[in-house]
Amino acid sequence: MEQNSKSYIRPSSVLPTEPFNETDMLLHWNKYAERLGQKGLKIMESILLINDPVLDGTKITYELPNEGSKLEFESQMNGLLGHLKGHLHNHDITIEVIVNETIEMKRSYNNQDRYNRFLEINPNIELLRTTFGLDLKD
Repeated sequence: MEQNSKSYIRPSSVLPTEPFNETDMLLHWNKYAERLGQKGLKIMESILLINDPVLDGTKITYELPNEGSKLEFESQMNGLLGHLKGHLHNHDITIEVIVNETIEMKRSYNNQDRYNRFLEINPNIELLRTTFGLDLKD
């Protein structure tokens, strides 16, 4: 009975190590962040969406703006790793966290800021606004 109660641990040679690309990794990263947001873990969701992680082989490098967000991220990193390893079918994935305090947070705070940002991306938005007589409201 004692032998049957022990949990089975797979040998590492049995674990899948299928190749994957950065697009797939980003897709599952964002899905995980969205799922955390739906569960009410908004802080962790925002930490995961601060910027895009960079893939190098099976190592994911993620830059965070401060030590506090790094500690919060590391406290929840095992769940993220499990999600990525399971969905990408590769158990060699590792995550390296780098604190870069020079990261600029690009956020729009009101409608005018958002409009200006969209205008930078696509100047034709001004033509659309004037053609249809659209106005910005806060």
